[in-house]
Amino acid sequence: MLALPAPEANGSVPVVPEYVTFQQPYGNSQQEPEEPIVPLSHYLWILRRHKWRISAFVLVCVASTVVVSSRLTPIYEATATIDIDRQAPEGFIGQDATRSAPNDADQFLATQVNAIQSDSVLRPVAEKFNLLDTTKTALPAARVQNAPVALGSLKVTRPPNTYLLLISYRSTNPELAANVANGIADSYIQHTYDIRFRATAGLSAFMEKQIEELKAKMERSSGAQAQFEKDLSVINPEEKTSILSARLLQLNAEFTTAQGDRVRKQAAYDSVKTGSLEAAKASTQGEQLRRLADHLDEAREKFVVVKTQYGASHPEYKKSLSQVTELERQFALLRTDITQRVSLEYQEAANREGMLKSAVAEIKNEFDHLNARFFEYKSLKREADGDKTLYDELVRKIKEAGINSSFQNSSIRLSDSARPPLAPVFPNQLLNAILAFLCSTLLAVGAAVVADVLDNTVRDPEQIQRGLKTVVLGSLPVVKSWRGKFLPVRTNSNVAGALMHSDRLSGQAAAFEEAIRTLRDSILLADLGRRPRSILTTSATPREGKTTTSVHLAIAHSLQNRKTLLIDADLRRPGVHGRLGLPNLKGMSTHVSGEIDWRDAIQKSEIYPDLDVITAGPASRRAADRLGGVLDKLLAEAEKEYDLVIVDGPPLLGFAEPLQMAAVVDGVVVITMAGQTNRNAVASVLNSLRRIKTNVIGVVLNEVRADMSDRYYYYGYYGKYYSKYYKPLKS
Repeated sequence: MLALPAPEANGSVPVVPEYVTFQQPYGNSQQEPEEPIVPLSHYLWILRRHKWRISAFVLVCVASTVVVSSRLTPIYEATATIDIDRQAPEGFIGQDATRSAPNDADQFLATQVNAIQSDSVLRPVAEKFNLLDTTKTALPAARVQNAPVALGSLKVTRPPNTYLLLISYRSTNPELAANVANGIADSYIQHTYDIRFRATAGLSAFMEKQIEELKAKMERSSGAQAQFEKDLSVINPEEKTSILSARLLQLNAEFTTAQGDRVRKQAAYDSVKTGSLEAAKASTQGEQLRRLADHLDEAREKFVVVKTQYGASHPEYKKSLSQVTELERQFALLRTDITQRVSLEYQEAANREGMLKSAVAEIKNEFDHLNARFFEYKSLKREADGDKTLYDELVRKIKEAGINSSFQNSSIRLSDSARPPLAPVFPNQLLNAILAFLCSTLLAVGAAVVADVLDNTVRDPEQIQRGLKTVVLGSLPVVKSWRGKFLPVRTNSNVAGALMHSDRLSGQAAAFEEAIRTLRDSILLADLGRRPRSILTTSATPREGKTTTSVHLAIAHSLQNRKTLLIDADLRRPGVHGRLGLPNLKGMSTHVSGEIDWRDAIQKSEIYPDLDVITAGPASRRAADRLGGVLDKLLAEAEKEYDLVIVDGPPLLGFAEPLQMAAVVDGVVVITMAGQTNRNAVASVLNSLRRIKTNVIGVVLNEVRADMSDRYYYYGYYGKYYSKYYKPLKS
């Protein structure tokens, strides 16, 4: 925390540091940092700033809620509890014997909740207790009576992880609330019984009809099957078809074998028929023929030997010749026998093949005939079997359901009857007050934050530096006693130490003068390499305090024993002469028109010897148009005689001459009204100045209050400090 020094012994007050941000002029700007995130402390400051408004709003809302709640008609709520036993035991016979308890509790209970709120359940209760009010609508009473019943005061809930349903009804009469809740519970239970009874009766009638139809259908399909079997003269066509199929397969196999055997024997027959010895040897008696041929060959060889040794009349010759002749006769007979045997075997094979072929054709014809009728038989048999199976299954299911229904049933019973309550459930004043407090607090805080976000005026120095990319030279605090008043500077020599004419120099005025001195140093020390010799003070719009700031800035500079020239260049709405109490018969307008030299228009101040003033002179629009060119020459001459020339120009928006003035001065200072000047207007002014390459020294915030930003907290502190040590000055 910054500690304020105590007054010195001679009664002078030490200089108190002001909030001033020093930064290089626009021409020497460096790379801008990234835009920081709004800190949490700023939102806390918003709450502190609007704490009394927020507190008042919350207090009014809470008080109003309490008052309204106390005047509301109390409403009572009675609750009846229904227990739904969903634990169904396992079945005893059939497929249901493996079924366990159902796991659809959520869906089942949700269904029951909707059933309780149905018209069938609510209508008997509404008619019994006269809950149908037909006077609140312009529709006919009969139409209202026939419309679905919906009770807005009814609430059906389910406690978590239970099979309980709570039927709650609200009414201004506690007895009526209890009676209606119990009536709805009884109506729901009765309605459930009625639904089951009607469902059971309808299902029984439907099942009886289905059994009769299915039995008649089964009899028709069985009769059609029996008649078909009778027409075919076959008891079981399916079995007959299987036999024929197997027989046909067997005959086909035998026919194929006989055909192969016939082909083989025909080949042997054809070979033997040609007379070939090799074919005869290849027959079934070929081995015997070969042995006989071997004996014949041996006999012939022996006969050849005997023939060479003996004569024809020799006994050995005759013996050998007879052996050869006998063997040749046997060989010829055997060969003839083989030919006949092969021919006979071929004929037998051919006959057998023909017989098998005829048998296969006969069996195939019978099989095709039976098979063609078999598909029709299969269809009739399938239909008859299906009807019989369905009939048997349906009869079995009905019997099983009749047995298992005695053990499987969801029991719904009234667990706890509703009783008239003692205390109302509405209104709950404590809960309403808490909700009103929370909602109003959130609404008030949100409104405060939104108002701060939507505020498009210049208030915060850091916001200006970040958004407008310019320097904030200083902040001038508000002086409440000056608002709406025209305050000329005192010319009485008795008050040479005072800057402003006032009955008393308040703490706010003293803080303002200290801020002016800080602003003076900020401007002169902004660029240590080159101090500005001429500056233009302007603003975006009128009545932002530029003239007052220019006058006080000129006085503060002259008090340092430096020659200072203050020029009122606002020829349309001059104000410097009024602030300093000087005549305005001549000035810049007469100099621009060429009537006098600028030195002849200078007016001296009695209490500020180092301050010279050139007032605006008589108003002249033509002179305002020519002011830019004349001011350039004037500044070139005045900068040789004065340490600083301050030009009080008109507002930039709406007038052309401020841009001409800005182009000839060393720097431009833009005065803005904190909390009033639009940020877009200031941005437009700065863009216009930068477009003509002028040196924008910075922006000055005027009439700053401590509640405008969390960075102005010291103004309230310094105001108290100056009020304590600065005493009123008597005239």
